[in-house]
Amino acid sequence: MSLTQVYLGLGSNIERELNLRAGLDALASFLTDMRCSAVFESQPVGIKSGPFFNLVVSGFTDLTLMELDRRLKFIEAENGRYAPDRKGLPLDIDVLLYGDLVGNFDGLVLPRAEILKNAFVLWPLSMMAPDRVHPEAGKTLADLWRDAQIDQVLAPVPFEWRGEQLTPPALL
Repeated sequence: MSLTQVYLGLGSNIERELNLRAGLDALASFLTDMRCSAVFESQPVGIKSGPFFNLVVSGFTDLTLMELDRRLKFIEAENGRYAPDRKGLPLDIDVLLYGDLVGNFDGLVLPRAEILKNAFVLWPLSMMAPDRVHPEAGKTLADLWRDAQIDQVLAPVPFEWRGEQLTPPALL
């Protein structure tokens, strides 16, 4: 069984701590060597809502890309993402990188375009994998973050999961 390294972006703007912890617990049930970035508060992009908490998770999986995507949709649904009466976004989980795949896979475009567009994706991703080369941009994630011209304000926030402080005190 071969394992593929994945990077996932998580966000929530409703009961942010509760929903992110539920998402992390669900991911930990099938990702191996799971690591979490610092958690950031950001203003919404593309929707009118309250501020989000965002982070990036890396791990290894034996799931195919489509199986992983289905599993993520199920986790989102379990946390109210598709409820007809929801207000805001309880939990959003996006595949940012799946190994070195590049292209459109049944509507799932990799690498995810938000990596280069949103600070709440690029900053935590660059902290987790600074030397990883973006498969389309051809630059390391650290270089992409350093050179980013993204007009978004992020604020690192304290966040604990399973007894571990995810955001390093130096960022707070």
